[in-house]
Amino acid sequence: MGQITELLVRMQAGDAGARDALFAASYEEVRRLARSRLRDAGRNTVLETTPLVHESYLRFVRADELRAEDRRGFFANASQVMRSVISDSARERLAGRRGGDMQVLTLSTELVADLPDGEENILKAHEALDIWAQADARLAPVVERSFWARNAEEEPR
Repeated sequence: MGQITELLVRMQAGDAGARDALFAASYEEVRRLARSRLRDAGRNTVLETTPLVHESYLRFVRADELRAEDRRGFFANASQVMRSVISDSARERLAGRRGGDMQVLTLSTELVADLPDGEENILKAHEALDIWAQADARLAPVVERSFWARNAEEEPR
């Protein structure tokens, strides 16, 4: 029986120090596995080898469910956890690109019809757009162009 298999057996028997000894004994091999996984992922990941290994270890510890019987099962499990870490990282990056946790606002042009006419209308619109710009600086120019373009279309020629 190899060292890793022996540590797995001890860990499943309840030996508290066996888990840390298992990861210490397998660290270099797990790093090689991580490099391989990252190479397979190509340029689609921002993870590096060491953070991938450490995040995988933390997931093992949190789950507390290492069910490997032998060395082969341990590395198969480690490979699956790494794949999960890489795909979660990619999902987080994509979510950030798509707005992440930005607040979604629904625009309504129906409010424009209820505004009073004349100069008072212009001042109220100006104030409202200033408030909008404070709430969402990126979206304010879109709302401003939409408002002024609509009003320009409705003006008599």
